[in-house]
Amino acid sequence: MQNINIKDLSEYVGQQITLKGWVYNKRASGKIKFVVLRDGTGYLQCVYFKGNVSPEVFELADKLGQESSIEVTGMIKDEKRAPGGFEMDGTDLKIISESHDYPITPKDHGIEFLMDNRHLWLRSSKQVAILRIRHRIIKAIRDFFDGKGFILMDAPILTPSAVEGTSTLFETEYFDLGKAYLTQSGQLYAEAGAMALGKVYTFGPTFRAEKSKTRRHLTEFWMVEPEVAFADLNDNMDLAEEFLEFIVQSVIKDMADELKILERNTELLKNVKRPLPRISYDEAVEILKKNGIDFQWGNDLGGTDETVISNQFDRPVMVHRYPSEVKAFYMKRDPQNEKLALAVDVLAPEGYGEIIGGSQREDNLDFLLERIKEHNLPIEAFEWYLDLRKYGSVPHSGFGLGLERTVSWICGLDHLREAIPFPRLIYRKTP
Repeated sequence: MQNINIKDLSEYVGQQITLKGWVYNKRASGKIKFVVLRDGTGYLQCVYFKGNVSPEVFELADKLGQESSIEVTGMIKDEKRAPGGFEMDGTDLKIISESHDYPITPKDHGIEFLMDNRHLWLRSSKQVAILRIRHRIIKAIRDFFDGKGFILMDAPILTPSAVEGTSTLFETEYFDLGKAYLTQSGQLYAEAGAMALGKVYTFGPTFRAEKSKTRRHLTEFWMVEPEVAFADLNDNMDLAEEFLEFIVQSVIKDMADELKILERNTELLKNVKRPLPRISYDEAVEILKKNGIDFQWGNDLGGTDETVISNQFDRPVMVHRYPSEVKAFYMKRDPQNEKLALAVDVLAPEGYGEIIGGSQREDNLDFLLERIKEHNLPIEAFEWYLDLRKYGSVPHSGFGLGLERTVSWICGLDHLREAIPFPRLIYRKTP
């Protein structure tokens, strides 16, 4: 028998059907029992009238524990006041598996308790909404790049060297070949892909061993990284703003119910449309000084700095041309000012900080060699990367978008830990 999903109930109004799911909650009012069923696609209120069902069914509706798995049968009708806009006049009820003393109740729980029970917390309406939006964002990411002729290229998770230095890497022994590291980024491999295919993107898990406890950092997170041959910094910024607009507007269009569950102010998200404001690092420093921040030119932007800057705008802001000293070795210097890198960060509004970081890459072999030496990186580990500059080097650019930061911003979350099913933090590796 084919299972019917709650999300498809508009096709079954006036019909008697059977659904399977879990008890989300229940209540009683005299001779009526209300059971709210969830099945992962939505919520349905099932109403059992004492005179319309057997005594056994009526009594069973009263004994159901939260999260018991059940099978319900009845007539579907429109009911705008009910969860999901439909209601079932129940005629039968069967228990698949009983659940008693479910640990997560409607009362307030501390975050540590909820994180310890993350495997169960995922079932709550807000967590389900977040995971559904995460899924939609991932689909939008793939739709965007696939629709623009990009080729998905899978980069290795185990790498022989660091992309941005070794201080924030997870290290492991790799058979008889010495050390290997969990990847910080697929970018270097994406550059090789761009030289083969023109336009590529990598999309997968990345790892940072930073001992950070802020709400903006995870130890394991997902990142999408496009790389484009024959593209400069301006091309990169054009791509980034078109990409962000596509993602956000896709979520607004398709995930209205989930955004409502999260009580997200979608008016703020509707502003995410091209063109996005673009300011130089120098202009960002002036904004900070005008807002009373004692910021020294040459420093990287911190979380508070990013918030002050982004608060000046009603949509994400692009900050470009950072001091080269605070940026990675592979970022090309500005030919107009060697102290600057042709880099760009996109800062989300509402205090969510950097969601995109990118640059035009250094395509000159001699200059790249200088950068590697300046950063005290082992040249032998980058021989293959240097080959990309020896054999048909071209101007090329790319960026990385952190999936969880994007989910967190679009959903309006207080902490990144809810943007991924099972977060890994410096103080947590379970469940």
